[in-house]
Amino acid sequence: MTLLEDAVNGKITDEMKVVAQKEGLDPEYIRRGVANGRIVIPTSPYRDVKLCGIGEGLSTKVNASIGSSSDISNIGLEVEKAKAAEEAGADTLMELGTGGDFLEVRKKVVDNTSLSVGSVPLYQAFIEAAQKRGSITDMTEDDLFKATEEQAKLGTNFMAIHTGINNVTLDRLKKHGRYGGLCSRGGAFMSTWMLYNEKENPLYSEFDYLLEILKEHEVVLSMGNGMRAGAVHDATDRAQIQELIINTELAEQAQNEGVQVIVEGPGHVPMDEIETNVKLMKSMSGNRPFYMLGPLVTDVAPGQDHIVTSIGASASSAAGCDFLCYVTPAEHLALPNVDDVREGVKASKIAAHVGDMVKLGKRDNDLDMARARCNLDWEKMYNLAIDPQNARSIRNDRAPEDEDACTMCGDFCALKIVNQHYDLAK
Repeated sequence: MTLLEDAVNGKITDEMKVVAQKEGLDPEYIRRGVANGRIVIPTSPYRDVKLCGIGEGLSTKVNASIGSSSDISNIGLEVEKAKAAEEAGADTLMELGTGGDFLEVRKKVVDNTSLSVGSVPLYQAFIEAAQKRGSITDMTEDDLFKATEEQAKLGTNFMAIHTGINNVTLDRLKKHGRYGGLCSRGGAFMSTWMLYNEKENPLYSEFDYLLEILKEHEVVLSMGNGMRAGAVHDATDRAQIQELIINTELAEQAQNEGVQVIVEGPGHVPMDEIETNVKLMKSMSGNRPFYMLGPLVTDVAPGQDHIVTSIGASASSAAGCDFLCYVTPAEHLALPNVDDVREGVKASKIAAHVGDMVKLGKRDNDLDMARARCNLDWEKMYNLAIDPQNARSIRNDRAPEDEDACTMCGDFCALKIVNQHYDLAK
C-alpha cells in the first residue's frame, strides 16, 4: 500500500502524524488532505528522510536545486551545496545534474542529506543517448523508463516528469510562437526528440507504465512544466495552458492509481499575472499542491534574480502556491556555487514567510519581533530572525558604543528615547 492508498483507506500513518505535529494541525486533517490529493508527503522505502508536507493549509515549502553541468562536474562540490541548502533551511532538494556520472552524483547527494531529493530522469536518458549514440534524438523509450527506475531505487522520492508535452501542446507552441524561446531543458529535449522521430512523447503515451514505476518505488510525481515561459512576455500563453490541461487530467489518473501528485507552474511571470496563474492551476487541478518555479517578475536583473524571485514567490505564495523553487544570484549566468545556494534559499525562505503571513495568517513571529525591537532585546531579535547568523554578524561588524542601540541612530535611537519617557507597550 502506498501512503496515498493508506490515506484513502482511512489510515493515519506515522508520516502523517509527523507532518501534523510540525504544522500544528490535527493528523486527521493531514490524512484527508493526502486522500483527496490536496497534500503530498514525499517519503522513501530506501532511506529515512526529513518529512515535510506540501499542500493546502500547510506552510509554504522551499526547494533548492543543485547539479553538475557539462562544464563543471565535481561530486564534492555538489555534496557541499546539498549540505549548504539544508543548513540554510531548504525543505527539499532537487539534484538536476547534466554532467558527470549521473547515478554516482545522485547517490552521494542522497547519502549526504536528510532532505527529500527530487530529480528529472529525462535528463539522464537524453544525455546518455547523446554520449553513447551521438545524439539526443537517438534516445529510446526504454532508456527513459530505465533511467526513471534507476533513480527511484537510489531513494529519489519525487520526480519532475514532463508528461504534458504532447503533439497538441507542440502545435500550440508553434502556432503561438515565443519571444524568449523554450527555456526548459526537459521541454527542449522532449520536443526535439518528438519532432525528429515523429513520435508521441512516451511519458504521455505510456503514462500507465510510468505510474507503475512510480508507485512501486513510492515516488511523488511532479508534473513537469516543459512549456514554462523563459520571458515575462511569454507568460500564460497557449502552450503553457495546453500543457497544464494535459497535466491536470493525468494528475487525476495518477491519484486514482495511488500515486501522489504535484503540479508545476511557470517560471517568468509579471506581477499582475501571478494570482491568475495560481488560481487557474488550483481550479483546474482540484486544488492539488502547486509548485512554482520562481516566478521571476522581470527579465532585466541578472545577478540579482534571487531578489526578483523573492518578490514573485511571495506574491504566488500569498495567492495559494504551496511549493517554491528557489533561484540563485547565478541564474541565467553560471552554475551556482555554495554561496549562491545559501543566498537563494534565504531569499525564498523570506518569500515563503511573507506569503504565509497572508495565506495562513502566520504573523506571530513578526509580532514577537516587534516587541523585541521595542524592548531593544537583541538576543531575542537574533533568535526570531530567518537568518540569525547574518543578523548577528552585521551588528557585530559595526558594533555601537552603547550596546542598547545600533549604529544607524546611535545616541538618537527613537525607541530608546521613547522608552525613557513613556510606555507604549501593548
